[in-house]
Amino acid sequence: MSTISAEEQHPQKVFGWAAKDPSGILSPFKFSRRATGENDITMDILYCGVCHSDLHTIKNEWGTADYPIVPGHEIVGIVTEVGSKVKKFKVGDKAGVGCIVGSCGSCDSCSRDLENYCPKMIITYNAIDHDGTKVYGGFSNKLVVNEHFGVNLPENLPLDAAAPLLCAGITVYSPMKYYGLCKPGMHLGVVGLGGLGHVAVKFAKAFGMKVTVISTSISKKKEAIEQLGADEFLISKDPEQMQAAMATLDGIIDTVAAPHPLYPLLCLLKNDGKLVIVGLGGAEKPVELPLFPLLMGRKLVGGSGIGGMKETQEMMDFAGKHNITADIEVIPMDYINTAMERLVKGDVKYRFVIDVANTLKSS
Repeated sequence: MSTISAEEQHPQKVFGWAAKDPSGILSPFKFSRRATGENDITMDILYCGVCHSDLHTIKNEWGTADYPIVPGHEIVGIVTEVGSKVKKFKVGDKAGVGCIVGSCGSCDSCSRDLENYCPKMIITYNAIDHDGTKVYGGFSNKLVVNEHFGVNLPENLPLDAAAPLLCAGITVYSPMKYYGLCKPGMHLGVVGLGGLGHVAVKFAKAFGMKVTVISTSISKKKEAIEQLGADEFLISKDPEQMQAAMATLDGIIDTVAAPHPLYPLLCLLKNDGKLVIVGLGGAEKPVELPLFPLLMGRKLVGGSGIGGMKETQEMMDFAGKHNITADIEVIPMDYINTAMERLVKGDVKYRFVIDVANTLKSS
């Protein structure tokens, strides 16, 4: 039985970079995408952000890798073709695509605009599409997607710096809205000042909140306060600082992917406070949940994963209104393996974005 290559499965020829094995090393890769269907848009990709989950996936740290993998789910580009039934976009429009490219459309989650919790959600790469073929991500020159999973981009935001909002932005915006941690005057803690954390600070300040950044690294204090507008900074390893800040926070958005103790964070919350975890690391041991501070203050520990399409558009519109973008380092495509090594070390402020259009070469 002969197999059909990734390059021959569909009519649209595409070029990208893929990981072929758990080394996670990315290299040039030719594949194909489907023809533009009646509800689809085809876009030329201009920029694609680099997310920590890209790194986890290509190294198979979650045990789900199906190689070859073309990563990338913070995608922005220009629409080049639209299907006959498309209403949201026209040729020439700027469009964004985040972590989701498909869902069942009929379950309880989908009916509530929560495609991100659909049991049949199709993620942007390392997944199987409705037609049984593999889904490839944004480290490539072209994308075809159902218009429902495209996001209209505000005219005032630069495309490169807006790209990470499609994952990092919605990942922190959605729990802030759902858990009510978005009201003016509230005091929010943000744990970790990386790709997610720095955007969380920006959204919180736009909501009119007081923000305390909680970090293990004193070196981040200046940038947290002077560049990002945080009000206070706590060193989580300093018992005196943590003790002095006990019961001062209405909520905490915890963006750290590495294992870390929750007890000190729960002690920072006021009664009825909420600790929301959005950081997802590799397959490390489960986190311990101390019950005493939960029971004594009627506190909650919750989680959240990205967001549905309606809320992602709402987030992007809010970002446009308040001029919120990610702080980025733009890189050429052939720098991606070095960028991944730096990402492991946390050596980026705060998000790598690949200049796909200008640096992805097919030869």
